[in-house]
Order: sequence, then structure tokens, then C-alpha cells
Amino acid sequence: MSQLQDDSNVWLITGASSGFGKRFILSVLARGDRVIATARSLDKLDEMTSSLKPELAQRLRVSQLDVTEGEEKIHAKIALMAKFWGRIDILVNNAGFGLPALVEEGGTRLLRRQFDTNVFGVLDVATATIPFIRESKSGCVVTIGSRSAWKPEIPLIGPYAASKAAVHALTETLTLELAQFNIKVLLVEPGAFRTEGIYGQPYFTENPIPAYDRMRNASKTRFGAVAGTEKGDPDKAVEVIVDVVRGEGVAKGRPWPGYLVLGEDAEVDVRNKCKKVLDVLDEWVDVARGVNFDTPQA
Repeated sequence: MSQLQDDSNVWLITGASSGFGKRFILSVLARGDRVIATARSLDKLDEMTSSLKPELAQRLRVSQLDVTEGEEKIHAKIALMAKFWGRIDILVNNAGFGLPALVEEGGTRLLRRQFDTNVFGVLDVATATIPFIRESKSGCVVTIGSRSAWKPEIPLIGPYAASKAAVHALTETLTLELAQFNIKVLLVEPGAFRTEGIYGQPYFTENPIPAYDRMRNASKTRFGAVAGTEKGDPDKAVEVIVDVVRGEGVAKGRPWPGYLVLGEDAEVDVRNKCKKVLDVLDEWVDVARGVNFDTPQA
């Protein structure tokens, strides 16, 4: 156990070598808390953290963690991480990636690869960490979801959107289950943010179906033009998330949100999906209500 002991919170952050993850490290340390940063490979993480000032570096620990290693290994590794400072107060379940593919071409083989990281890995990390957060009496679980769960009607993002929709549902259930332990849960739903390599995964082309050639090629061109044009500033996004967790800045004096939609594009997509579903429900409300058992006549 480290000799550094104080009342600051201990954050466990997955996928910390790039994107939102590395920005979480800098934001949390700057606010005086402690960080356990994890990544599949420590090379990039070490490169980034080696330049930290000593007063920040002493509040940082790094550990290798591949969220697809399986429940047993992940639980064992996180149990060791909890010994760094004898506690874990806040989990940021950030590790994830997207595999672009058309649904029929990718099939369940690709979908399983996508779910291994974005769903099963997220849940394995959560179940390994929650026992330690429960001991803190006032901890927090942050899940990085995606606006894609609200707008899956885009070719090539089906597997990714499905994985994020599953994570959203699990997170909403955890919100209820963990409330009894005074553990808060925050589901972050970001739109497009200008982070490193977010569009870097290769397109799945192992099973090309000629009928989809036109759609696939058009979608690849569209996706290829997105990188570097995103309006979302990842530094601002992470600062807002840390504000909410700590009850500071933009969150000061506001009730706990549970959901945090970030980005103008995400706001539009959430509103449009809600309106679309409600419009259909209103049009078909007589059918929705007409399938109950008939009321027995007196």
C-alpha cells in the first residue's frame, strides 16, 4: 500500500492511454484526487504520464488491464489495484472501441468481438470494482456510452450502436441496484468529439456482399471525412464530467443528473429519437391499449 494517505478520492480509469481516458487523468489529478490509470498497453500510457510534475505523479498509479481478459483475471487485477491506496471510490468505465461493419456482412462473429470489449469488458470491470466502491459509502460509477445508442440508423455503426445500447440498459439497471448503497451512477452519452484514433478501426470487409457495395463504399467515404471535423472538444467534455462527479463547476447546486448528454449532435439525436417514438406511439395508441384482456361484463 502506498504511503500517500489523504481524504482525496481514488479514481479507477480504464482505457486511459488516449481519448477521454488520458484527459481524465490530467483533470482528476489537477483537482487533487488520486488516479489508477489502466490500459491494454502501458507504453503509450507511460509516455503520456512520464511528463507529469512530481506533485501530480505521486498521486498516480498505472496498471496494465485488457478488459477482454475475462472475469477471473480482471477481478484479480483490480483487487491488487485497490491495494495501492486501500480503496477505490470512483470508476470511470471508459475503455471501448468501434468496429465498422454492415450488420449482415459482419454477422454475429463481428458482433461478439464488439461486445467482448464494449459490453462484457465493461461489466467485468464494474463487478470487480463495485465491492470496493461499496466500502467507500459514497462512491460513483461512470459509464461512457454513446449517442449512437440513440441514432443507430447509420450504415456501418450497427454493431457499435448495439453494444452501446446494451451498456446503456445495464447502466440504468445498476443505477437502481446501487442506489441502496449510496453509490451514484452516471451514464455519459457523448456525440462526436475530436479524439485520437476514434475512426481508426478498419472496416470489416471479410464477407463482402455485392448487393451492399454502393452503401458500403458511400459509408466508408463519409466516415473517412469525419475525423478532424468533429465539433466536440474532448477537454471540455471531460472537465464537465469531473465537475458532475465532484459536484463542482457547472454541476454545483444542481441535482444529480444520472444522464449526461454531451454535444449538440447528441442533443439533437436524443430529441429526435424521443419525438420519433412518441409520434408513433400517439398514432398507434389505440392498438397499444387494445390488446389487454377484455373486461368481464357485470
